[in-house]
Amino acid sequence: MLKKLNRNRGGFTLVEIMIVVAIIALLAAIAVPNFLRARKRSQATRVLEDLRMLDSALDQYAIENGKTTGSAANFTDLKNYIKTGTTLYATGQDIYGDTYGGSGGVFTVDTVPQVPTNAFNTLSDVAPNAFWSPF
Repeated sequence: MLKKLNRNRGGFTLVEIMIVVAIIALLAAIAVPNFLRARKRSQATRVLEDLRMLDSALDQYAIENGKTTGSAANFTDLKNYIKTGTTLYATGQDIYGDTYGGSGGVFTVDTVPQVPTNAFNTLSDVAPNAFWSPF
């Protein structure tokens, strides 16, 4: 009876298991860099969308408060024109912790907000200059 059990015993050999592991490692080596690139691209898109929201908020602020070209506005002035509950509303910063509108958080009416330097440098490999236009 023992001979019969041992003879019909099935399983995978070490070589077969190693081949499967190698295939999984190869697929992971292909997928991980693409995932990281997609993540950086989505971060760049978020920064760009934040800039668009700030530009729109600045325009609305200027219209409602009678501000003219060249007038300054702080982020606290623009907060009323940004959707509450968003990270931008809560912090006024980009994903890297840099303040929009320069170090003082000051924006100028009829001037588009600029991409923070740290975000631009960090994301430049996935977001060329044309991506940021007009910001």
